[in-house]
Amino acid sequence: MELLEALRGTAAIREFTRAPVSDEALYRVLDSARFAPSGGNQQGWRVVVVKDPGLRRELRDLYAGAWRDYVAIGQAGLRAWSPTADRAAEAAAIAAGPSGDPAGEFVRHLDEVPAMLVVLGDLDVLAAVDRDHDRYTFAGGGSLYPFVWSLLLAAREEGLGGVMTTMHVREEEAVRSLLGVPENFAIVSTVLLGYPARRPTRLKRTKVEDFAWIDSFGGPPLTPEVTGP
Repeated sequence: MELLEALRGTAAIREFTRAPVSDEALYRVLDSARFAPSGGNQQGWRVVVVKDPGLRRELRDLYAGAWRDYVAIGQAGLRAWSPTADRAAEAAAIAAGPSGDPAGEFVRHLDEVPAMLVVLGDLDVLAAVDRDHDRYTFAGGGSLYPFVWSLLLAAREEGLGGVMTTMHVREEEAVRSLLGVPENFAIVSTVLLGYPARRPTRLKRTKVEDFAWIDSFGGPPLTPEVTGP
């Protein structure tokens, strides 16, 4: 597959056929993804491939609980868990709960996805340069999420589709206990893979001019035409 085709056409896939994903295919995906860049080339990722049906069901249930809160917050008109959110308003929305059944087919059948990978990050090797800032920190993820994206791109090359979700981070202690994860490792994401039931044919994204500016925040938009000195 051409690189630009993969970059512009790799969508989040949540509907899969029942076809299994072989260990050989998963190995090839991870074998390619391991070349992702990371700070100091520390490669601080680890992956638990979850196959046991009981573990999968427990992960599904943990996901469903976090998803319930996510939906409840959204129904209250808030952006769930935004770093700048009103914590009291969030707590009230969670206490009230969502209206209707928030789960949906994806959540109800999460344990049945063909391949479930829990990606972990080694906190001992992350250079989180914003660790001591008085705001939400995310720089450390720059050494981990490129691996997750490379994993999804490599999966696309195998004819697979998938999605990364961070919902299990809400239940990190329970997931750590469930999978025997040491305390110096954190959940990066859960990646779900399979053969797509369908693929979106056209992805919608904002234009470059809407998010890239010259010399200042909100300054002149970057356009294909040459401007400036």
